Amino acid sequence: MEYLIIILTLPFLGTAFGASSVLFVGDKAAFKLQNTLLGFASGVMVAASVWSLLIPAIDEAAKSATVAAWLPAAIGFMAGIGFMLMLDAATPHLHLDSNTPEGPRSSLGRSTMLILAVTLHNIPEGMAVGVVAAGALTGQADMSAAGALALAMGMAIQNIPEGAIISLPLRTSGNSRKKSFLYGTLSGAVEPLAAGITILLIEQLLAVFPYLLAFAAGAMIYVVVEELIPEAHNGKHSNMSTIGFAIGFVAMMILDVALGS
Repeated sequence: MEYLIIILTLPFLGTAFGASSVLFVGDKAAFKLQNTLLGFASGVMVAASVWSLLIPAIDEAAKSATVAAWLPAAIGFMAGIGFMLMLDAATPHLHLDSNTPEGPRSSLGRSTMLILAVTLHNIPEGMAVGVVAAGALTGQADMSAAGALALAMGMAIQNIPEGAIISLPLRTSGNSRKKSFLYGTLSGAVEPLAAGITILLIEQLLAVFPYLLAFAAGAMIYVVVEELIPEAHNGKHSNMSTIGFAIGFVAMMILDVALGS
């Protein structure tokens, strides 16, 4: 039980720590950091999608003699992309690099829609942690507790810049530092919730476990390609976002290989 609590809360704590930056970082410094942080978050999510989700999905499917090893990964990945497309279309939200809301027409304020955008991003991250933790608990895909912990640590590290990315723009939009910190922290609350629901449903989902792993990967890659990378290359300092991506990718790869093997 303690193991599960640690894995479920680590990503949320990363978000809270990142959001706390609004309490002591100046607005000008925050703008310069934003692209680097977005790039770093993208790199972590891409590496986690490959090493923690897609490769285990293919390995698990390879044990079956009735389906090609690549098929569940391909189907699950595309289903994850489709799920996020529908979620994006059904939820009013606003991205950092835009003044035009997306999704259904709504009277929600700018700050609320910024929070909803990041909350949408956090759903697949929570699902990813939940499915890997459930795999370790049930012995699926040869997953280990250390591997689940590695992914949770990676998501926590990735959530540090993500927490800052939501709280700092809220501050520059006119909110107080304390309010910006609170909203930034709450945006990460959906992660342990999504992870917990995934774990609770794992008994019903064991038959499609490789698909579920790939589904989480597809949902995360959608967030990277649709949101994080375009925002990271908005305006100047695009080289810093590329460097941030490389550092995030390598950091998550090392975490997964070192702890997950």
